[in-house]
This record gives sequence, C-alpha cells and structure tokens, in this order.
Amino acid sequence: MIFGGSVLAVLATITTILSGFGTRSDWWDFRIGFMVLKWGAYSAAVAGILCFFGGLWASVSGRYRSAFIAATGLLLSMITMGIPWSWKHTISQVPPIHDISTDMVVPPEFVKILPLRNNAPNSATYGGPEIAAQQREAYPELTSLVLERPTDHAFTQILDVIDYIGWELVDASSTEGRIEAIDTTFWFGFKDDVVIRVLPSKTGSKIDIRSVSRVGRSDVGSNAKRIQAFLDALNAKQ
Repeated sequence: MIFGGSVLAVLATITTILSGFGTRSDWWDFRIGFMVLKWGAYSAAVAGILCFFGGLWASVSGRYRSAFIAATGLLLSMITMGIPWSWKHTISQVPPIHDISTDMVVPPEFVKILPLRNNAPNSATYGGPEIAAQQREAYPELTSLVLERPTDHAFTQILDVIDYIGWELVDASSTEGRIEAIDTTFWFGFKDDVVIRVLPSKTGSKIDIRSVSRVGRSDVGSNAKRIQAFLDALNAKQ
C-alpha cells in the first residue's frame, strides 16, 4: 500500500507537470492539457489516501521508515492536488470573463496584434455592457491611471515597464499613443494580449490598458492581476 501510494504520488506529480509543459511545448491542445491535469489530480487524491492509511498502519506497527516514505508521498500528493484545487477555487470567486479594460466605455483597440489572434477561440471584440458590469462588480479598483507627466514621458516609461516585467512588445506607436504586447502565462504558456492607450489629460497623461486572453471563458483572474501589477509599476516610476 505504501509503495503503491508513493509511486502513484510521483506519477501524479509528473502528470500534473506534463499537463502544462506539454501544452506549452505544443505537444497537445490545451483542452487535452486540462484533461491531463484533471487526471493528475485524481491520481494524487488516490495516492494521498493510500499513503495516509499506509503511513498510519506503519506508525502503529513501528515501521518508522515506511511511515516516513508514506508521509513524503502524502505531502507530495497534497501539493499536487493543491495546484488544480487553488485554480478551481479562484474560478469560483471571479466572473467567467477574459477581457478586462480600465476603460469599459471606449476600451483600447488592438491593431497589430489582431492578425496574431486569427485562430484564437476568443474574439478581440469587446463584449459590451454585460462584460463591463461583471468587471465593475469584481474589480472596482481597476480604473484609468492619470499621471502628472507629459505623454511622451509616460510613453517611454510604459516601454520601460514592459521590458522590466518581460512582456513581448509587438508594436509601439507614439503618434497614435498605442502600445501592444503579449504576456505568456507560466504554466500552460497561454498568450494573453495587452493594448495600452496613452492620451493627454488636463494634468498630464491618461493611461488605459486592456488585457484579453486568447483561450478560455474564464481567465481565473489573471488579466485583472496583470493590469493591476502594470499600473502599480508605472505609477511607482518617477
């Protein structure tokens, strides 16, 4: 029981890692990656049960080495199960949307990135009032950023922030006040597209940013986190 549970825990961990790595490496479609992740979690749950009861038996029997192996397998199973569980929990806490913008009335529009989204399941067309209402309820803190800096200064600083946080710059048009970039997620390697608009304001510059996932009905809150992190970094620059 202990040996089988420990081996299964290791295999479940490898399966979970492969779910993201295989998708990121284009070995399979992201839907298959999600399925592999799900079965990795199921396997980890079974391994955890085997290791728990096996470790309990080993402790009572005085087989402390076996108990240690079982405890290690149980810990590995819990960590492996924790990854998809945390994502599932987050999904239940955020709205099922994948298009987030600081300006929900006239959101920034993609130009150069549009051809890169030709085969993307998600449209780059903003969803309108329904999406805006869900965003306002979930992320009321996401609003336009007004800086007491001239637009050319703000534009340069935005490029610096993009370079610092590691986004892939696609286009930067200072005459149009538009910057487009791509952020690749760590686990599955999903491509999320970002467009930033820089306009003059009475006190300096008005910055709006929009982040849109190419796949998935829900973004698990990633676009809102990305926008907030960017705004915080830009606002902190002098």
